[in-house]
Amino acid sequence: MMTEQTKRPIVIGVTGGSGSGKTTVSRAIYNQLAGHSILIMQQDSYYNDQAEMTMAERKAVNYDHPLAYDNDLLIKQLDRLIHYQAIDKPVYDYKESTRSAETVRQEPRDVIILEGILILDDPRLRDLMDIKVYVDTDDDIRIIRRIQRDINERGRTLDTVIKQYLATVKPMYHEFVEPTKRYADIIVPEGGENTVAIDLLSTKIRDILARDGKDNLFKQANHKEA
Repeated sequence: MMTEQTKRPIVIGVTGGSGSGKTTVSRAIYNQLAGHSILIMQQDSYYNDQAEMTMAERKAVNYDHPLAYDNDLLIKQLDRLIHYQAIDKPVYDYKESTRSAETVRQEPRDVIILEGILILDDPRLRDLMDIKVYVDTDDDIRIIRRIQRDINERGRTLDTVIKQYLATVKPMYHEFVEPTKRYADIIVPEGGENTVAIDLLSTKIRDILARDGKDNLFKQANHKEA
């Protein structure tokens, strides 16, 4: 029988520069653990609410700086999930450059993957993580991926993507993101292409689930619901 002490989800932090492949790594781990009790949270959902700012003011914000994020809300909601309480997760509207009025109801799970470029910058967040992963990818590959993503998914032009990269993304990466590598338990080169690292991480998580009895409890709950 599980004690109160063991009733705590496993929190895995996955970080790296923009375009490093951290989302791909997070999704690969999630897919490998299909059938388990698992969720993914993105730090990008917790950009500050900028509804009271003009569009010009919003566009001038440095979104790669730690102050661009509402870490207080992120920590509060992550702590609720850790205590097996549901949250109403914010939704960020990239076209409007502010938080949407909508929220998404998120039920707690036994494994929480928290993904974002600056999740290891805040010691309060680091203290909530059981495994800290840094995805280390060459700068040239990261900028190409960012260009493709921002044009195809976020409706931006090549010119604006390059300007933002040179003005804030690259300098903020070297000032704030790359230094957090020292806090990582595991460094994954080559992002989602590194299947060995993903397999090892997934195996480790399965071992912890089995050790804590969460895996069996989750299977029993699913069996009863069926």
